[in-house]
Amino acid sequence: MASKKGGPTYRCSECGWTSVKWVGRCGECQAWGSVDEVGGPTVRTLAAARVERPAVPIRDVDAEAATHRSSGVPEFDRVLGGGLVPGSVVLVAGEPGIGKSTLLLDVAARVGEQRRVLYISGEESAAQVRGRAERIDAVTDGLYLASETDLATVLAQIEQVQPDLVVIDSVQTIASTEVDGAPGNVGQVREVAGSLIQAAKSGGFAMLLVGHVTKDGSIAGPRVLEHLVDVVVQFDGDRHSRLRLVRAVKNRFGPTDEVGCFDLSDSGIIGLDDPSGLFLSSRHINVPGTCATVTLEGRRPLVVEVQSLVSPSQIPTPRRANVGLDSGRLAMIIAVLDKRAGAPIGNQDTYVSSVGGVKITEPSSDLAVAVSIASAVLDEPIAHDLLALGEVGLSGEVRPAAGVARRLTEAARLGFRTALVPKGALADSPAPQGMEVIEVVDVASAITAARGHHPRPHLVSSRTP
Repeated sequence: MASKKGGPTYRCSECGWTSVKWVGRCGECQAWGSVDEVGGPTVRTLAAARVERPAVPIRDVDAEAATHRSSGVPEFDRVLGGGLVPGSVVLVAGEPGIGKSTLLLDVAARVGEQRRVLYISGEESAAQVRGRAERIDAVTDGLYLASETDLATVLAQIEQVQPDLVVIDSVQTIASTEVDGAPGNVGQVREVAGSLIQAAKSGGFAMLLVGHVTKDGSIAGPRVLEHLVDVVVQFDGDRHSRLRLVRAVKNRFGPTDEVGCFDLSDSGIIGLDDPSGLFLSSRHINVPGTCATVTLEGRRPLVVEVQSLVSPSQIPTPRRANVGLDSGRLAMIIAVLDKRAGAPIGNQDTYVSSVGGVKITEPSSDLAVAVSIASAVLDEPIAHDLLALGEVGLSGEVRPAAGVARRLTEAARLGFRTALVPKGALADSPAPQGMEVIEVVDVASAITAARGHHPRPHLVSSRTP
């Protein structure tokens, strides 16, 4: 779409869509504020520049330059693939108040104990950052603080301090005088991120960028920001819970299937090496409507507990409420129980929740949800040392889940002695020592097996964290 009169042309920076007039929203990708004026088409011919760093054979390239260095926070190193790489740029995104600044200030303090770190805050003053650092015990001589929002001043601070690590909190608050627009718009974020990344690459220091997110949870700013950085780390967690999950969405230096678990409190943020106990209730008696399962967060198995409550409905349309589970899958499981297992649940209110505020999205937890609801309907508790694994289909069959052996090993470590698994799930690997594995083919047989299993007396309190 070009201008017939040779007037100005406007182009979307996100998808390349063009228009003869300016619009606030792109007509192709529907992005706001991404349409800018561009000049007419020109043909440019550049002479070959002088090569200052000639290409070398790949065998002569020093691989030590891309070696990970520990950040001092083991859970953060797990997500990054071993630590921070010199010259790398890590984008840390998450909702406001979820703990991004607290974690990065703790990382800066741990690195500052041995190397020089520059922490630049565009949202808080240096005194505010100092107060938070004292609260979480993150005061060290190698940590330098600066409160700046001008890009040129930030680059000057980096050149003067010569740090090994730079933390920018946040990239949307920094602005360049060379680009029109307020801080945080598409042009400003692109210019600021490009300049900071170039400084990190040329200076050989690692950089951590804090990024804001939009209402739908995606990273604010142009999509090119995620392509430019080396690592994209996403913060997850309920603001009403202390648990925080940190996962790598993109990682050029390591895997993207690792998850870091943290406990956010008034005294700071602490890594959790063994978080499974957070998702199990500390009960000493059997209560109807509970069942445990094992989910995989990346490569880490987490034992979580599902709780259900079923009661007669006082309204024509029964309530279906859940916390931590997918509403669509819950409705499907309730329909399967009603149709395939004969559970009288159609006219009753159903409430399902996960313990500890963890979000369960894996289909392998379907069987545990079905067993917990059936236990609540029958008002019969199941054993403390029993868990269920498997995906439930619409015909009521139980389908296999990935990594069953690894899940059962983690469950056995926490004291579980019986597991309901899909038939053939352990065909290639043996069951953990001391664990009884019951293979089930459908939901009805799983409920029957769960009702017929009785816990061993000395294992009743084995799930107490």
